Amino acid sequence: MRAIWCGFALGVIALQRQAALPGRGAWAGLIVACLLAAGWAVRALGGARPSDESCDGAGRLSGVGYWRRWRIASGWAAVWVAAASAGFGYAAWRAELSLAQTLPAAWQTRDLDITGYISSLPSYGANGASFIFRVESWGTRKTGALLPHWVQLSWVPREEPLPPLVPGARWRLSVRLKRPHGNGNFGLRDAEASWLARGVRATGYVSDPQRAVRLPVDASGIGVRIERARAVLRARIDAVLGDAPHRGIVIALANGAQDAVSDADWRLLRNTGTSHLVAISGLHLAFVAGLAGWIAGAVWRRARWRGVEAPLFVPAQKVAIAGALLAATIYAALAGFNVPVQRALWMLTVAALALFAGREVARSHVLAWALGLVLLRDPWAVTAAGFWLSFCAVAAILFAATGVPRLRRQAPQPHFADGPDPMRDRSEPARRLVSVASLRRGWRALALHLAMRTSDSARVQWAVTLALAPLTAYWFAQIPLIGPLANAFAIPWVSMLVAPTVIGSAALPAPLDAFALRAAHTCLEWLAAMLGAFESLPWAVLRLPQPGAWPLACAAVGVAWGLAPRGWPLRWLAPFTWLPLLVPAPTGSPPGAFRLTALDIGQGTSVLVETARHTLLFDAGPGPESTQAGERIVVPYLQAHGVQRLDALMISHDDSDHSGGAQAVLDAIGVGELVAGILPAHPLWASAREKGAQTVQCAAGQRWQWDAVDFEVLWPDPGPLAGKPNAHCCVLKVSTAAYAEGGRVSALIAADIEAGVERTLVARDPGRLRAQVLVVPHHGSRTSSTEPFLDSVWPLVSIFQVGYLNRFHHPHPGVYARYAARHIVLARSDADGAARVEAHPGSLAVERFRDTQRRYWMDPPSPD
Repeated sequence: MRAIWCGFALGVIALQRQAALPGRGAWAGLIVACLLAAGWAVRALGGARPSDESCDGAGRLSGVGYWRRWRIASGWAAVWVAAASAGFGYAAWRAELSLAQTLPAAWQTRDLDITGYISSLPSYGANGASFIFRVESWGTRKTGALLPHWVQLSWVPREEPLPPLVPGARWRLSVRLKRPHGNGNFGLRDAEASWLARGVRATGYVSDPQRAVRLPVDASGIGVRIERARAVLRARIDAVLGDAPHRGIVIALANGAQDAVSDADWRLLRNTGTSHLVAISGLHLAFVAGLAGWIAGAVWRRARWRGVEAPLFVPAQKVAIAGALLAATIYAALAGFNVPVQRALWMLTVAALALFAGREVARSHVLAWALGLVLLRDPWAVTAAGFWLSFCAVAAILFAATGVPRLRRQAPQPHFADGPDPMRDRSEPARRLVSVASLRRGWRALALHLAMRTSDSARVQWAVTLALAPLTAYWFAQIPLIGPLANAFAIPWVSMLVAPTVIGSAALPAPLDAFALRAAHTCLEWLAAMLGAFESLPWAVLRLPQPGAWPLACAAVGVAWGLAPRGWPLRWLAPFTWLPLLVPAPTGSPPGAFRLTALDIGQGTSVLVETARHTLLFDAGPGPESTQAGERIVVPYLQAHGVQRLDALMISHDDSDHSGGAQAVLDAIGVGELVAGILPAHPLWASAREKGAQTVQCAAGQRWQWDAVDFEVLWPDPGPLAGKPNAHCCVLKVSTAAYAEGGRVSALIAADIEAGVERTLVARDPGRLRAQVLVVPHHGSRTSSTEPFLDSVWPLVSIFQVGYLNRFHHPHPGVYARYAARHIVLARSDADGAARVEAHPGSLAVERFRDTQRRYWMDPPSPD
């Protein structure tokens, strides 16, 4: 089964990398390949006898021996092919079912009346609440399409506060919806895949809260009851802890909801490699299952029925297993069935069924069954970091432990007068320790045993750290070097103190639950203090650019090589396979060239310019007052691409969609110089100076050169800033070197200038405006991009940074047509995602995210 489930997983992974779902021809080929491979596997392996796998010396030299070995090898290869084909086909079938539900394009951004109920635990933020809504009826509109069953809604309060939003509550709402559409940026998480995994086929908001009607009859069902129980649990914690700083971690440990965890806590946990402790996973599930199993077994051993002891009817061991499994299932439901919880629950279920059947099953088979069952339930789990981190951590533990039992079986064992080592019986550790202490020379045996257990724990921690390091570099662009030390303290602290107290509080009546919750929060405060000390160490975190496929593959080989049992050949060479990951090859432009990346941040501007050894960020997108693109997109993008310090941060003007994310950038990334077109009283100046950055007001005539690339500010004129912000935007021109074999290539970033500034620049020096790449002024509004301005710039490539179906209707259809009529290569962030331009002397290359990184779930937006 290991080969079957692993092959199935490879097929699922392959499907999630496709730009389009298979057509009829591909389906036919897939079915034929699966049937042929399965048939050959049955024939090759079904007729193979155990003696076929090992031949004597004469047989190995004969043609018959070679044929038998080839048949067995090809049979196992056919098993992998058949399983992979089945996995690919299953994932494609599930995808077609989900994508069949679609919101008609004509319904987007229009008021719709829907009736249904809240099907998820609401998530609360500064701007209101969001939740998944199960639509039961779509008003009076008729369509032949299969409409979405689940939509994700935001409810932003206006004059009145938010009403109580309870899972299962039925509402009639007036909403505005869009098809699922996330920001598309190189190296960042794809939100559209996570929506598809949850069945969400439309997103939007409650457009008229005053027309919302709470219906009298609530929804029912096991799913609704689970979500309602999670909501009750959260309400109890909120009532007790209020605005306590680590309240979010307590909620996450209680019901799996992580939206209340503060940014400061997330930063601390990520930098110390302990963020896995916040997500309910196998560690927490094992504690609940073990405790429940112990209680069930102890009660059953003492139970009697009509004078007959209960274990005579059903063995206490089976009752304990059933109790553990039941408790684990309940806790997994309260945790929201995330992927790590599913993995742990399925592993526990398979092991429990094997014990019930009286069969012994290998741990690797248990993990393989869990892998297959997780993917059967959710084929899109492979697109999430939690899937890879969870399964790879367990696989590393199992792999690292493969050689230990064989080595220790031959080692001399300590002698105990009472028979076997009492530490092997974990059911009554306190009594056994007393027994050991009473033995002659027992303390020596105990010390040896504890040393062996400590060595095992250290080996497991080392294996997990080593195995997850490449994945954390890929998903989070960092490796927490302090992680092993921090986890050595944090794991026992959370698993023995915090988690039991939080879980126990759910079963306690008031006011005992409040006492338990406050005690858990106090333990978290002490933990945060210790982790803060670890984080403050200068070498605590190693930040790396997001690795590609080749460095990841080399590191994976190094992990397996390094964790192999002692005696494995050339283990000392394993660290060298990590060099492509730890010392990445330079990816910047050569001297004299530059790379320009216009990020997809929705409605706003943020452009990264990179030369051989310098970086400049032009604008930082919206901030907390809007979509938080600075913190949510710009900062992660910089970190994923290894930008640990900006040589310059240029903020064109004080519009929030350009300057709102600047503070998040200053907080997370080192900045050498802030160049901005904002008023002297703006708080960004003081914040930049506190961070150690130099501050300069941008003005026409400023010039500098980095790595043979020229930078020049064309606007505003020197002097005090006057008029509205768009009138004094910074306009930046970037030009490559001019070599004999290639002419100069330039890019013009025009911010939000309008027709008046364009006329001034054209009248002043139209030749200076000439550029092959133009970041379109003011997002393509009708007040910009005049004919004389375009005649002066004469771009070959133009980039529109606009939000998907934005409320300003940018770009204006007439302006967009003006560009298209000039046969300019156009890129717009709402349709193409981020646009990357490689500018070299005499050459130009454009890459659009949704062209090169396209996946089948990406819905192409309508151009209007």
